[in-house]
Amino acid sequence: MTISPQPKERPILFSAPMVRAILEGRKTVTRRAVKGFQIPTEDTAIPVGDRQRWSAIGQRDPRYGFCVFGSTEAECAKELEEYAPCPYGKPGDRLWVREAWAEISVAQAPGESWVVYRECDNRTDYGGPWKPSIHMRRRDSRILLEITDVRVERLQDISEEQAKAEGVRLYTDHAELGDWWHVEGIETYSADPRKSFELLWSSVGGDWQANPWVWVVEFKRVTP
Repeated sequence: MTISPQPKERPILFSAPMVRAILEGRKTVTRRAVKGFQIPTEDTAIPVGDRQRWSAIGQRDPRYGFCVFGSTEAECAKELEEYAPCPYGKPGDRLWVREAWAEISVAQAPGESWVVYRECDNRTDYGGPWKPSIHMRRRDSRILLEITDVRVERLQDISEEQAKAEGVRLYTDHAELGDWWHVEGIETYSADPRKSFELLWSSVGGDWQANPWVWVVEFKRVTP
């Protein structure tokens, strides 16, 4: 009998508005900048059009490390997508979500505690401070995502449909103005969901104008 290997799990951070979007089924994809040694770099000493002009370290390992190459930056990025391991995993792997949380004592059961989540339990009478998402433990995570697709593309190549899948919300309070899109916590509205995603990217410190290469990780929510 063949036993299927267990999917790998990795933690991933999401802000409160993005946690809300996942819980409501509005967010099914996330973009994360390609960083460090995986960023395609150009060797200007090599003639233009040469297959080795652009390169990136696909995987850094003492025994199994390798590079990917391309005659153009886009070609190198495509090789990265096809051959290099994405730091967030591959299709079938899982991501457990880290979010703001708190651990509170239970008066009726001394020695026991509950875990509450700021996104749906935004109260101040629990008696304990909210903890940053980075400190959430695996056992306390309530959201588990399964990766369905991974690719590499330029940030600004995002389509309207993909921007919507990133969790931007349709604003309908003033229907006479037409369709306006926004991200909760950001007061600027736009008729273009791509613009709303741009504002979201910038709000967390990203440089939209730099148009970096990004890992596009699509996912579906599964039962923890």
